[in-house]
Amino acid sequence: MNSHSPDPAATRSAPRESLATLLDRWAVEQGDHPALTHLDHSRDPGGVATTLTWRELDAMAAAVAARVEHQTDRGDRVAVLVDQSPAYVAAFLGVLRARRIAVPLFPPGSPHDRRLAAILGDCAPALVLTTSRLVDDVERFRRDTGSGGAALVVVDTLRPRRGHPLPEPPHAEEIAYLQYTSGSTRTPAGVVLTHGNVLANARQAADCYGVERGRTVNVSWLPLFHDMGLMLAVATPVLRGTRAVLMDPTAFLERPTRWLQALSANPGAITAAPSFAYSYAAGRCSPEERSLLRLDDVVTLVDGSEQVSLANIDRFHDTFGPCGLRREAHRPSYGLAEATVLVTASRAGTAPRARTFDARTLADGHAVAAVGVASSTLVACGRPVDQHVRIVDPRTHRPLADGRVGEIWVSGPNVGVGYWGRPKESRRTFGLTLDAPGDPLAAGWEGRGWLRTGDLGVVVDGDLFVTGRIKDMIVIDGRNHYPQDIELTVELAHPAVRRHSVAAFAVPCDEGERLVVVAERARDERTWSAPTSDVVAAARSAVSAAHGVSVHDMWLLEPGQTPRTSSGKISRAASRLQYLAHARRSAAS
Repeated sequence: MNSHSPDPAATRSAPRESLATLLDRWAVEQGDHPALTHLDHSRDPGGVATTLTWRELDAMAAAVAARVEHQTDRGDRVAVLVDQSPAYVAAFLGVLRARRIAVPLFPPGSPHDRRLAAILGDCAPALVLTTSRLVDDVERFRRDTGSGGAALVVVDTLRPRRGHPLPEPPHAEEIAYLQYTSGSTRTPAGVVLTHGNVLANARQAADCYGVERGRTVNVSWLPLFHDMGLMLAVATPVLRGTRAVLMDPTAFLERPTRWLQALSANPGAITAAPSFAYSYAAGRCSPEERSLLRLDDVVTLVDGSEQVSLANIDRFHDTFGPCGLRREAHRPSYGLAEATVLVTASRAGTAPRARTFDARTLADGHAVAAVGVASSTLVACGRPVDQHVRIVDPRTHRPLADGRVGEIWVSGPNVGVGYWGRPKESRRTFGLTLDAPGDPLAAGWEGRGWLRTGDLGVVVDGDLFVTGRIKDMIVIDGRNHYPQDIELTVELAHPAVRRHSVAAFAVPCDEGERLVVVAERARDERTWSAPTSDVVAAARSAVSAAHGVSVHDMWLLEPGQTPRTSSGKISRAASRLQYLAHARRSAAS
């Protein structure tokens, strides 16, 4: 699976280029043109727009760079604890301009404070960047968690520096930033990404999704500390000199219509969201609000970050199709932080494609058309974007034929170099070699080896279908089950089960592994009177009929109680840990 193979010559053509040098270029070439518009809904529900020109953004980044250079040494990490705002973009780009290692993070005060403290302990920053609004919270958090020690710089009090000379550009192999993954069962791992990685993936994404100066606008509410949020709102706009429109994730969650209004108000919009967000937006936009939307000029809707759902796509386009939205704008994609972000995407100008496979055969490693009750409908995530992808047997490292399920391996100029401070884990994940004698790509792109993703997938008719995570596979009585299939069955079993809020996992018992399901109640008042016993009985019956497996135990929680990752996805691992901890306490009492 090698379509759009990367061009090594193109990757080496500008080895001393970076996002900082590109920002400097646009400040000169189109200094008074708008670079970044921030829609602030915290001051006004309708959103207050603040726009920075390229010259203004460059001056802010230069001010940050000057302070960072003065207070740190080459190789130091600089943590960005800033809210979703132009100050975040300037802080991140300023660190890159200073040729220090940026660590894009988030301010304290969320359910993920323990994760934030763990990251700060892992990367040991020499400097922390924040804003005047957050400085007291950051100081308090550092005292309470013992994660102080680094100097603190309040970036929005720095005086912009116009005409400040650009430092010598970095080499492509220099580290640009650490992208921390959203794992919940260990100290989060920081993926080491070089300036070359970032520019390579920015070019791949810009070419793939149609980012074009003078024609498109990147619109994003994704968190800037998240890999796709950083690529969409910072990297590709700075690469191509296009405008970005930035919203806060909370503004989207409070009123998803705001996202659609921003797409409508910015012709040529390119945006991205995880699969659940498309269904969420469709269910919370009134007919009156939809009547004011014009979505015929939306260029690209990237759908990734979690397994893509055909039901969510259908609901979104059924809802907003009358607003002019083209189904062909929807671009199911696959990626991960270890590859900067983007790996595969559906082809431009084609509507999303899906196939329904026999679920039991798929779990056993073969993709065949569904013939019975147990089926799994998967959306095609397209083909590699200027990189290489193989489906590999994770035990033997041998490539598998099309139609066989295996681990997804990736190789290309966008793949990171390892995990920060984790040499053993890096060797297990990065730079691997295929057991494929005679294959010119056995050692990967330019001999740099292969990244093993931990994700399972299958290639059918040239398209990649992602089937799940290796670590999430549920094995009961010797049979494999994909948790997302069981979760969807539970969601549909009873109207009192909240959509996109179910976690299925296996726990050890005396007889072996057993299936446990954790789900939230729906917010719909009409379902509140449904007895828990009825909901659980419906879920047990549906899972047994569809998957031939018994639910050992099921928790039905109140809305918002299921653990999620920092990017908003349900965390099966954290749900499992929570369940096991409760079981131990119950056994001890």
